[in-house]
Amino acid sequence: MAYWLLKSEPDSWSWRQQVEAGAKGTSWNGVRNHSAKQNLMAMKVGDEAFFYHSNEGKEIVGIVTVAKPYYPDPTDKTGTFGMVDVRAEKSLKKSVGLAAIKAEPRLKNMVLVNNSRLSVQPVTDAEWKLICRLGGI
Repeated sequence: MAYWLLKSEPDSWSWRQQVEAGAKGTSWNGVRNHSAKQNLMAMKVGDEAFFYHSNEGKEIVGIVTVAKPYYPDPTDKTGTFGMVDVRAEKSLKKSVGLAAIKAEPRLKNMVLVNNSRLSVQPVTDAEWKLICRLGGI
């Protein structure tokens, strides 16, 4: 299993909305960056991802599971980009903010710290375990 981080602006799509989507989950569409596209293409069913509120909050608030692998994004008129489907698994007991992540020396190499604009990012096993601990799970 691989781990990821998915960023969403809460005024566009929030963790609350993801949870309300239920067991069916939702598509993770609208990605228009080639590096993020490559990460989406690498995702497999069952992989887990942190749900990160960007811009407002700047914090990891929950965990989603990939429910459907990469397929074409119908909102992309060029046919270049795709999406995956994800479903909410659990909320973190305590959100983990970007400031806390940057303050933790063991997370200094995390993509979020070094390339914060990338909307779909890989997360290492060690980073995953540490953030889960920081988030109370």
